[in-house]
Amino acid sequence: MDFALTDEQLMIQEAARQFAESELKPVAAELDKTGNRQLLLEKLKQLAELGFMGINIDPEYGGTGAGTVAFSLAITELARGCASTATTTSVTNMVAEVIQAQGNEAQKSKYLPKICSGEYAAGSFCLTESGSGSDAAAMRTRAVRDGDHYVLNGSKLFISSAEYAGVFVVWAVTDPEAPKGKGISCFLVEAGTPGLVIGKAEEKMGQKASVTNEVVFEECRIPAANLLGEENRGFRIAAGELAGGRIGIGSLALGIGLEALDCARNYIQEREQFGKKLAQFQGLQWQLADKYTEMEAARLLLMQAAWQKDAGMDFGPRASMAKLYASEKANEACYVALQMHGGVGYTREFPLERMSRDVRITTIYEGTSEIQRLIIARHLLEGVR
Repeated sequence: MDFALTDEQLMIQEAARQFAESELKPVAAELDKTGNRQLLLEKLKQLAELGFMGINIDPEYGGTGAGTVAFSLAITELARGCASTATTTSVTNMVAEVIQAQGNEAQKSKYLPKICSGEYAAGSFCLTESGSGSDAAAMRTRAVRDGDHYVLNGSKLFISSAEYAGVFVVWAVTDPEAPKGKGISCFLVEAGTPGLVIGKAEEKMGQKASVTNEVVFEECRIPAANLLGEENRGFRIAAGELAGGRIGIGSLALGIGLEALDCARNYIQEREQFGKKLAQFQGLQWQLADKYTEMEAARLLLMQAAWQKDAGMDFGPRASMAKLYASEKANEACYVALQMHGGVGYTREFPLERMSRDVRITTIYEGTSEIQRLIIARHLLEGVR
């Protein structure tokens, strides 16, 4: 088995690392404290110009075409600099991939260049509702055909980047009489469409610069040509794309965890207690060794899932394993790193308190840890049968 990265993958990883160091780390604290929209949009535009908004999109449509492994590497490095920016980048890439995988030629030609170029600051993925989080098939948003249009009514919750997204991928029930999950369709809704209402931003624990809003559809009329894929067969699109999104969130968690551990490693080599460096205490050495080992295991799980996706294999179970492990172990890594800093780790003078807040959501969005375990167990038990 060859673990070596290609020249292109290494180039993208290095470009993301340099961007995180020079552009994101210096402003991450401000973005967390103020949620400065203009500053975030500037960084997103720069990332688009560097090719990071369409990493797995065909160059024909303005993308980089570098594949899922490169995407995972890039998100990990960007998350080291600013988790909010990395989240927005990950979701926007996921929206672009949905359109590339399911869209017709007219849809791909219209929307993908705008996403990849940064003309659209971001894309939004509208699936979750107040009564259907993990149970996405229980959604209640409706889309009714009316001649050459569909009329959408309902609301979506916790939608990333809704305030500045250029296009929304939206799921709605089109056949309420169909069995659960069978009568759902997927649509493209452009920002500014009458009846598309963006609610207030949620006040979150972490990733504060990544805006999260309620999105409401009030007699929202969209062209029938904006149906993505086949009518009443949209839920399988959601299931498939969520698996890819889990690689993104797992990679993001890995980046935060690694950055936290790097901070701790540097700190304990400088800080003295009881007449010697903290790094000389075996207890801290072992903690550091364990957490870096877990992060390396997470990286390998993510690389395997990304490679399987690029190879056209069934990568869903591996993506769930990677997301589950990376997110939970990254949470542990951040808390251990904060503990190594002692009291200063709990202050805003050091970035550990921000990282500990930012990483917490990674075990929840794109499918909770509990849902990942259900998916993994189902796969294992089906294999036995």
